[in-house]
Amino acid sequence: MPQTVPPQRADDPEIPLFGARTKARELAAEVTHLRAELERARLEMNRLGVLPAIELEQYRERLTREITEQTATAQAQKADLERQLRDLSQQVVVTEEAALLQEAGVYDYRHPLSDAVAYQSALAGLQAKIKSMAKGGAVLAATGWTVNGSAAEGRVMVRDFSKLLLRAYNAEADNLVRGLKPYKLDSAVERLGKVAATIAKLGKTMHIRISEDYHRLRVRELEITADYQAKLAEEKEREREEKARLREERRVQQEIDRERARLDKERQHYANALAALQAKGDVDGAAQMQERLLQIDTAIEDVDYRAANVRAGYVYVISNLGAFGEKVVKIGMTRRLDPLDRVRELSDASVPFNFDVHALFFSEDAVGIEAKMHTRLADRRVNLINQRREFFYATPQEAKEYLLELTGSLLQYDEIPEALEYRQSLTQAKERTP
Repeated sequence: MPQTVPPQRADDPEIPLFGARTKARELAAEVTHLRAELERARLEMNRLGVLPAIELEQYRERLTREITEQTATAQAQKADLERQLRDLSQQVVVTEEAALLQEAGVYDYRHPLSDAVAYQSALAGLQAKIKSMAKGGAVLAATGWTVNGSAAEGRVMVRDFSKLLLRAYNAEADNLVRGLKPYKLDSAVERLGKVAATIAKLGKTMHIRISEDYHRLRVRELEITADYQAKLAEEKEREREEKARLREERRVQQEIDRERARLDKERQHYANALAALQAKGDVDGAAQMQERLLQIDTAIEDVDYRAANVRAGYVYVISNLGAFGEKVVKIGMTRRLDPLDRVRELSDASVPFNFDVHALFFSEDAVGIEAKMHTRLADRRVNLINQRREFFYATPQEAKEYLLELTGSLLQYDEIPEALEYRQSLTQAKERTP
């Protein structure tokens, strides 16, 4: 079918290409003209043979110099025009390739992996293969189709319909890539497969279908994008956890500093009282003050030890019956001087009920005990992806057995959670039920 040639626009790359060719023809004509002038000059010199030899030689040299300069200028302009022709030809090739890819629905857009350094090489190779197949091989179709008895018209129809279906497929693939989340990978791959199946169904008459190799490339694009998104989410989670850890450390240090200042102030108060009692000769009162000073000194030593030993702290086992059920516990550690402060913070962290404490065990190596508890319950983690989430599918009784094995003894452990607000809520809910 004949195609109508659209009128050229001012920004059409063919216009500079045409102008370059015209300039080349003008330069060639100028060189021809100079050669004719040289020939006429030679004839004139022969005619003027009567002139002195010196003047003739000067005239010849001048003409030769002008011709040389004109020739050099023409050669330089020719080289520049040839370079422009090569550049314009390359632009034409790139424009034609972009047009072919756009017909197939393949566009250059800001890919989610564009700024991912570790994935840029894989992305570049994958996109190159996708573009290559989009220009031929992405769609398979019948080759012997005819329209009105014309094989040529049949080929045009099959080609146009193939491009239309490929555009639909690529548009869906691009949308899935742009909005992909790690947990949606399986559903995205399944959806793209359904699109390919739908295209095969729509193009069944002409045997049009997306090739398996091209489909695998687009699925691979989804896979590496999901992998990057997962790593990005993990990195953000690590940053969040690190910020939380630093906040906790600051709170611990501030708490230790406040306690040390309080004890120092109290010690000074009792030291002054002791000095006054000793001055008055009150032996009994002085003995009581001395005993109190010893207690304060012991407390100061404990605070200094906690400040110096970052592994010392409390291992806690807590549960939230109303939020997570009776077979989920959280096992962690805190360096707070009052470990219940940490439990109260967790109870305020967007959970419907307060946590119940089953154990608060102080240890000089609370970090080690916590790690061993986590190792023993590793196959019972609630969150198998984020290892910093400390919830486990275990009853308080099971956690007690593991903790007892590691510590050797426990002074206190409450197996039955109080869950006061949860139980009261259940009671009120039953009373409301008619």
